[in-house]
Amino acid sequence: MAQQPNIVILGDYERALRRFSHWDKLDHNSNLTIHHEPLRDEALYEAVKDADAIAIVRDRSPFNEAMIARLPKLKFLMFTGERNGTLDASALVSRNIPIACTPGGPSKETTAELTWTLILGASKRLIEENKLIATGGWRDELSLLPMLSGQRLGIMGLGAIGSRVARVGHAFGMEVVTWSPRMTPERAAAENATSVSLDELLSTSKVVTMHLVAGAGTKGIISADQLALMRPDSILVNTSRSALINIPDLCAALKLGRPAQAAVDVFDVEPLPKDDPLRNTPNLLTTPHLGFIAEPIFETFSNGITQTLEAWLDQKPVPHPFKM
Repeated sequence: MAQQPNIVILGDYERALRRFSHWDKLDHNSNLTIHHEPLRDEALYEAVKDADAIAIVRDRSPFNEAMIARLPKLKFLMFTGERNGTLDASALVSRNIPIACTPGGPSKETTAELTWTLILGASKRLIEENKLIATGGWRDELSLLPMLSGQRLGIMGLGAIGSRVARVGHAFGMEVVTWSPRMTPERAAAENATSVSLDELLSTSKVVTMHLVAGAGTKGIISADQLALMRPDSILVNTSRSALINIPDLCAALKLGRPAQAAVDVFDVEPLPKDDPLRNTPNLLTTPHLGFIAEPIFETFSNGITQTLEAWLDQKPVPHPFKM
C-alpha cells in the first residue's frame, strides 16, 4: 500500500478553515496537519520539512529561496488569495514545483469597509471618547470634532479597493483626489476624482488613504520627507501593505504632529509583538489586520484549499494554477 502524502496547512490563526467546506477526503487520503500558530524560521521548517504539499493562508508564512531549498520532498504549494508577498515563487518554478492559489473572496469589499471604519474612528476619536465614558468621564476639550464633508480625500491607488473608498468619500461630500505611479487624468475622472501629484495629495488632503500594491516602486513610498508635507490636522490610513510606509518615520512624524493621526491595519511583523511600541504610540489607531477577516472570505479560502488539494491528490488539473 502506497504511503499517504503529507499535507501541511499553515496560518489558520482563526481556526476557521474546518468550519467551511468538506475535509473528509483529505483526512482519509493524506496525513493532514493544520497549524494555527504563527511559524517562522526554524519553527516553520520543522513544521514543513516532511511535507509533500503545503497550503498557506495568505502571506502569513514566509517562504524564501533558502527555505524552499531545504524542502527536497516538496511537490506542490498553494496559497489563499491571488497574491503572496512573502513567497519566492521563482524558487519553486526553478524546481518545477507547481503553485496554485484560491479566489480572494470579497476581500476588496471588506477592506474598503475597514478603511472607512478607520477613517471615521480616527476622525471622530472613538477610542478616546469611549475611554472617557468607561472611566466615568464625559466630553472634554478634545471633543470638538472635525467634519469630513467638504474636506479633501487623497487616495493613493484607485483600483478595486481605492475606487470603492472614493465612492463613499463622495457620499460623505468629500472632494476626491488621487495619485499612483501610473495614474492618468482619464482614470481618475472615471471615478469622479482628480489626478494630482503625490506632493499635492499629501500637502492638501485631510485624509490620505493608501491602496497601492507593495512593489519595487512603492515600498517605503511614505517616509520622513513625505510625512513632513502632510497637513497638521491630517489622518494617514493604511489598510494595504505595511511596506508602503517607513514605520519608524511614521512614529517620529506623529510625535511632531504631521500627520495629526494615523490608522493602520497592517504591520511589518504579524502578529504584532507584545512589546512593539506601535501598540502604545500616541495618535495611532491600530487594528490586527482585519481587512480580510470575514466569514465569506474564509469560506472561499476553505473551499479553495480543499478543492485544490483534492485535485492534486487525484492528479487532476488544479482549479486555480498560479502564473507569475
